[in-house]
Amino acid sequence: MLNKVTLIGNLGKDPEIRALENGVNRANFTLATNESYKDRNGNWQKSTEWHEIVLWRSLAERAKILKKGMLVYVEGKLTHRKWVDKEGRDHYTTEIIGDVLRLLEKREHSGNYQANTTPSTDEKKYDTTTTNHLDSEEDDLPF
Repeated sequence: MLNKVTLIGNLGKDPEIRALENGVNRANFTLATNESYKDRNGNWQKSTEWHEIVLWRSLAERAKILKKGMLVYVEGKLTHRKWVDKEGRDHYTTEIIGDVLRLLEKREHSGNYQANTTPSTDEKKYDTTTTNHLDSEEDDLPF
């Protein structure tokens, strides 16, 4: 059986990183993926899907370099979780537990982000995949 998710998208917020009581690091953030298509009338439409990403241990530590709006490649598995809130109500969530994280752009001094298909020396230490080139499509997300 196979449970594998591969996403390329923009961070919706800076990662929230915390250490659990047992000392294990956990990071979570939202990732936006876009799809463009033509509707029945021939007009281009854009659809955005939001994904909850969770990283553990060393990947959570590496997430400290990520910022809202950055383009990243995430590979992992799909999980579903249930929890009960303080009022006793059941809640359900779907998350991607990441086991590969790759920064697809570098931050320039001007504060703008540039597509980067060849990681810099600093970024190579965070590259946990063997993919050499991943194309990205411009998006119109508000960040």
